[in-house]
Parts: sequence; C-alpha cells; structure tokens
Amino acid sequence: MSQNSQIRNSNSVPGEKTSIHDMLKDTPAQESKNNHPTHSGVTAYSRSIPNTLSNSSSSPAILTPSSPTQSNEATILKTSSRIENLKNWSISTYKCTKQLMFEKLGKTARTHDAELETQIDQLRETQKKYINILRLARALTSHFYHVVQTQHALGEAFSDLAQKSPELQEEFLYNSETQRNLTKNGETLLGALNFFTSSVNTLCHKTIEDTLQSIRQYEAARIEYDAYRTDLESLSTKPEGTIGLEEAQQGYELHRQNFMKLRGEVAIKMKFLDENRIKVMHKQLLLFHNAISAYFSGNQQALEATLKQFNIKVKAPNSAYPSWLEQ
Repeated sequence: MSQNSQIRNSNSVPGEKTSIHDMLKDTPAQESKNNHPTHSGVTAYSRSIPNTLSNSSSSPAILTPSSPTQSNEATILKTSSRIENLKNWSISTYKCTKQLMFEKLGKTARTHDAELETQIDQLRETQKKYINILRLARALTSHFYHVVQTQHALGEAFSDLAQKSPELQEEFLYNSETQRNLTKNGETLLGALNFFTSSVNTLCHKTIEDTLQSIRQYEAARIEYDAYRTDLESLSTKPEGTIGLEEAQQGYELHRQNFMKLRGEVAIKMKFLDENRIKVMHKQLLLFHNAISAYFSGNQQALEATLKQFNIKVKAPNSAYPSWLEQ
C-alpha cells in the first residue's frame, strides 16, 4: 500500500491538474463540440451554431422581407387613383351645379322629352292620391277595429247581466247574440280592410317608389348630359386645337349614352308599372266594395264569399285581432 503510494507520488508532476473541471478547461473547443462531456447528467454548454440555423440561409423566401419599394409604389398608385376620382367628381359636380343654375336663370337650354316628362308628372300625382287613399283607409280600419272591440265587450256585458237579471234575461240574451254576430262579421270585414291597406301600401311605397328611383337616376343623368353638352358646344366655338376639346367630346359621348340608356329603362318601367297598377287596383277596389256592401247590408254569406274569392284568412271569432299597425 505504501509502495503504490510512493510510485504514484514519484510519477506525479508538480502543478498537475487532477480536477475534472481543470481538465475541461484545457479541452479544445472542437473536441468539446464532438464529445459533449457531461457532469452530473447535464450536457456541457457549447458555443457551436446548430446545423439547422446554418442551413436556414438557403431559404430566401422565408427570411428575405418584401421590398419597401414595391409597397411604396402600391400606396402611391392607390393615392393617385383616389385623387383622380376626387378630381373627376369635383369637375362633374361643378358642371352640373352650373347647368342647374343657368337653367333656372334661363341662360341655357335643357333636353326636354315632353311625352316622358308628362308621364312622370302624372305618376307622381298618382302616387300622392294613392297615399291619401291609404291614409284614409288606415284611419277607417283603425276606427272600425275599436268599434268591433267595443261590440265584443258590450256582448259580454249583456250576457253577464242576462244571468243576473232573470226579469230581463230574454232581452239581454237577444242583444248579446246580436252583438256577437256583429263582432264576428266585423272581424271578417277587418280582414278585408287590412288586406286592402296592405296591398295599397305595397303599391305606393314599393312598386311605384322603385320606378321613381329609376326616374331620379334618369333626371340626374339628364343634368350631367346637358352640362357636358353645353361644355362641348362652348369649346366648339373656339379655334381648332383648343385644349380640352377632345376630352370634352369623350365626356359628352359617355354621358349621352348613359342618358339614353336610362331614358329607355324609365319608359319601359313606367309602361309595366301602369299595367300592374291597373291590375292591382281593379282587384282591391272590387274587394273593398263587395266587403263593405255585404257587411252594412247584413249579408253574412256574401261577406264570407268575398273573402274566399280573394283567399283572405280571418281569425276565429272573439279572438284578439291585431290592429292595422301590426300588419
């Protein structure tokens, strides 16, 4: 034992590093990279760059950002397009405003289609009259609805008194039955009135209004057309080679085509509207007349037959019937 100790001591060199930490300090970086020595089960720190990162530079589509020049060009193009649209809109608005002012002052001529404009005026007047009929029909329906509700309540009151007044039981029962019949017929008439007001409302505020919207577009196109026509006529009187003449001709032709197209569409729409209006109102006026006549003449069978003819469903008697506002 002492011999081995002596041999080990005789072979040792002064200043020899016997600690594992001292040995790792002298290990070359490459060796540490390849061998990966560990201490207490933890991998030693390595400063080498992983292969995955070193190879990632071969993928320029991932790491290379988009060119700022392309983004700037797209922004410039979008901005210039908006500026151009704003410029065109401003010029068109100025010309149309000038045209309207000159027309009111009588300083310029306007395109006038006497036949079409007469039909447009008649349509607007017809809509006003139909809206007045709708207003009165709604008022009648509302008032009659309250009458029916009152008759129903009165019939219930007569029936209650008939049970509590034996001396007048027969008279109360007779009046109670009369009010119940009137309530039933009134509910049937209310069904006809609500159907009438609903149909006239659709005609006034949807069918006619759709055609009037096309007419408003046509009138706006007429003003634009006249504005560019006046502008072209003004430039045509100047010497040849005037700046802006070609552009004025192009603008005039574009607005002329749009104006002619809308005028044709309005003429067709008004024709079909007139046919549809006559058809709808013929049906509704026949319904209104037959229902009112049958109710106030006390002809219950004729009243029910009128509603069947027009496929109108009526709620059961004594049920809570909605007012015309809920239709």
